[in-house]
Amino acid sequence: VCPRGQRTDDNKICRECVGSPDRYDWLYLGFMAMLPLVLHWFFIEWYSGKKSSSALLQHITASLECSVAAVVTLLVSDPVGSLYIRSCKVKKLSDWYTMLYNPSPDYVTTVHCTHEAVYPLYTIVFIYYAFCLVLMMLLRPLLVKKIACGLGKSDRFKSIYAALYFFPVLTVLQAVGGGLLYYAFPYIILVLSLVTLAVYMSASEVETFKDLLVRKKRLVVLFSHWLLHAYGIISISKLDKLEQDLPLLALVPAPALFYLLTAKYTEPSRILSEGGNGH
Repeated sequence: VCPRGQRTDDNKICRECVGSPDRYDWLYLGFMAMLPLVLHWFFIEWYSGKKSSSALLQHITASLECSVAAVVTLLVSDPVGSLYIRSCKVKKLSDWYTMLYNPSPDYVTTVHCTHEAVYPLYTIVFIYYAFCLVLMMLLRPLLVKKIACGLGKSDRFKSIYAALYFFPVLTVLQAVGGGLLYYAFPYIILVLSLVTLAVYMSASEVETFKDLLVRKKRLVVLFSHWLLHAYGIISISKLDKLEQDLPLLALVPAPALFYLLTAKYTEPSRILSEGGNGH
C-alpha cells in the first residue's frame, strides 16, 4: 500500500505523483462537477414551475455554490493554496479499483494494498460534493425563505430536499462507478443531451422555429443542450488534432434541426387522423 499522493511504478515501488491532469482528466472532473449543478437546476425548475419568479435567483445561487465549491476544492488539494493539482496518470480501468486486487499469498491471509492509484481523481470528487452540500445548506435556505414567497410553505424547500437525496446518490455513483464513468462520460453526455432535448421539446410542444422564439426560456434550454453536446464531442475527440476535431462541433445543432424538420410528420393527432381516414 502506498501513502496518499503516491502510486506504484513498474517495479512495484511507491513513487510520488508529480504529474498534472491531462485535458481528458480535466474534462472528467468538469463532468463530475456539472452533475450536481444540472440536478440543482432541474429540481429548482421542477418545483418552482410557474408559481414563482424566484427560480432565476435560485439558479444563480446554485451556480455560485458549485463554482465556489470547485475553487475551494482545488485550493485545499495538494499543493494547498494553488489552483494547480498534481496527479498520477490513469493507465487502465483497474487503477480505479485497487481494493479488488488485494493479494492472498497463502490463500488465507489477505494483504490489504488498497490506495488511490488515480490520485486525486477519485477522492477530489467526494471533497467537491461535500463543499457543495455545505454551501447549499448555508446559502439556499436563507435565500428561499426570503424570495420564494410565491410558493407554499411546503413547496419552498423541495429543491433543497431533492439535493439531500441526490448528493448521496452521486457519492455512491462515484464510489462504485468512478472508473466506468471516467471512460464512458463523453458518450453519457451525448446520449443524455439528445434524449432530454427531445423530451423537453416534445413536452413543450415545440414543432417549429417560431415556437422556439416565443419564449426566451426555450432558447436558454436549447443553448444549454448545445453546450453539453459540444462538451461531449470535445471529450470524445480530446481536440488532439484541431483541424480534424473542430469541424465536428458543426454537428452540435444537427439533432435540434432534425427534430424541428421532422416534428410535423410525427404529430400524434395527425397520425391518428390519417389512420382514421384510411379506415
